[in-house]
Amino acid sequence: MTNFLDFKFNKQILSAIEDLGYQTPTEIQQKAIPLAMAGHDLFGIAQTGTGKTAAYMLPILMKTKFAQGVNPRALILAPTRELAIQIGEAITELTKYTDLRHTVIYGGSAIKFQIEDIRKGIDILVATPGRLMDIYFREELILKDLKTLVLDEADRMMDMGFMPQIRNLLEIIPKKRQNMLFSATMPERIIKLSEEFLEFPMHVEASPQATTAQTIAQIIYEVPNARTKISLLEHLLQDEAVFTKVIVFTRTKTSANNVFKYISRKIGEDKVRVIHANKDQNARINAMDAFRNENIPVLIATDVVARGIDVSMVSHVINLDVPVIYEEYVHRIGRTGRAGNAGLAITFVNEAEVYHIQKIEKIIKMTIPRQKMPAETILFETEFEEKQTMLMEIDRQHKKEDPTFQGAFHEKKNVIVAKKRIKAPLKNSKKFKQTTKRKK
Repeated sequence: MTNFLDFKFNKQILSAIEDLGYQTPTEIQQKAIPLAMAGHDLFGIAQTGTGKTAAYMLPILMKTKFAQGVNPRALILAPTRELAIQIGEAITELTKYTDLRHTVIYGGSAIKFQIEDIRKGIDILVATPGRLMDIYFREELILKDLKTLVLDEADRMMDMGFMPQIRNLLEIIPKKRQNMLFSATMPERIIKLSEEFLEFPMHVEASPQATTAQTIAQIIYEVPNARTKISLLEHLLQDEAVFTKVIVFTRTKTSANNVFKYISRKIGEDKVRVIHANKDQNARINAMDAFRNENIPVLIATDVVARGIDVSMVSHVINLDVPVIYEEYVHRIGRTGRAGNAGLAITFVNEAEVYHIQKIEKIIKMTIPRQKMPAETILFETEFEEKQTMLMEIDRQHKKEDPTFQGAFHEKKNVIVAKKRIKAPLKNSKKFKQTTKRKK
């Protein structure tokens, strides 16, 4: 299937596809659409940015055809509100010439208005698991007419602890339905989920699991400490002609906020935004819109929103911290190099993160090139506390690989204990007490 006409879509869908400028189906679309339209359960593996949403959405639109009744006939579950909103926007574009109705429900937004939309009648529902079950248990959502269920980014859903809600859902929806599970990675837990969730599934894979797109160049800077990482980031962002549209990923919300405060002082508050789980929905949407519309060149984010950032022409992804959930590396850097465009992913690695990057390289089956830091980067000495933290982390890593490993801190602790034992008798001696009394 090398043309969308080959799929025998109706005129309304073909017109929407043409308006979107889609020329040729992507690999995952070529493989998944015929099987989905034939009614098979699907287990789809593909990198982010390769057209997974259209791969399952176009067959759903052909199946639902037109508005009918008040209860949803297709349900798409997504792990984050950003991804749910992104899927909803794709449905809006693809259904513009039909009368099909859809809505998106997610936490962090007023449940009252979402319930009102459901009451009006919908054909397709996009939801995060938690909010879906909240509305269902309020008896405001009827799922007896469901014909199709999709789990998008299923691995992320499992990482975020949504399996109890998903299992509850499987107990209450019709058993006779089509199921589709899509993910960018295929760890063992996803295989087990597919066995529980899918019936005689057809397996489609657009690329080897957990690989990175060929359009994404990757490099590593070995950076000694946190202050030097910030110095290097500041230096890179000063080249606005090259770093035109940049996403900076951090591991924690605190780190994201700190980086935002520093960088906004250096390059201007009007050029950078930050998004993470503690930001309210309006702040996150406004930040995404500003970045998508190129009103700001820099967006700082945590992994919790990595899957919901669908923005074209992102020039660079910068990993300020190495992710410790290794599949997240693939999702982070997949924000650039999308739709065939070139992109560059840069990762800053300190001494304690070498272990994690080696694990990532094993997963993606490649060695990421190392590059010397620019000479203009200001190098800071590693503070004692940070150095100790890194050494303890390295010890922990060694012990993870070898449970018998004692480590430098174990030896140091023994020395300290021995010194205390030597000093203890002196404190109880008559001479020590007399000296102490004279000083007083």
